[in-house]
Amino acid sequence: VQLQASGGGLVQTGGSLRLACEASGSTFDRHTVGWFRQAPGKERDLVAAISWSDNGSYYTDSVKGRFTISRDNAKNTVYLQMNSLKPEDTAVYYCASVYSSLAYLYRDQRDYLYWGQGTQVTVSS
Repeated sequence: VQLQASGGGLVQTGGSLRLACEASGSTFDRHTVGWFRQAPGKERDLVAAISWSDNGSYYTDSVKGRFTISRDNAKNTVYLQMNSLKPEDTAVYYCASVYSSLAYLYRDQRDYLYWGQGTQVTVSS
């Protein structure tokens, strides 16, 4: 599975962006997909994840109510809608996936097998 992340850019505080993670080479309809981010000098952390079963999802506390993760299996794409963006959301965002027959919402990046390249999100104050 190859993942391609897109949709990053420069936006002002309070603005919105929608990131997309498109899979190729194989379908990932039975994959858990996560969005991670890494700010300069910081570790890469999980922002949100979505399973394939009933679209169960996880959000880190700092983005709850502002970000929404969703998937379109017909398009082999997972989205991260980011609203009310803040300067502290500035980071390189990565998508990652792993096959999970039990639709588990993995939270540790070491559990994810496939990674896309990063897309830069910059929120100006």
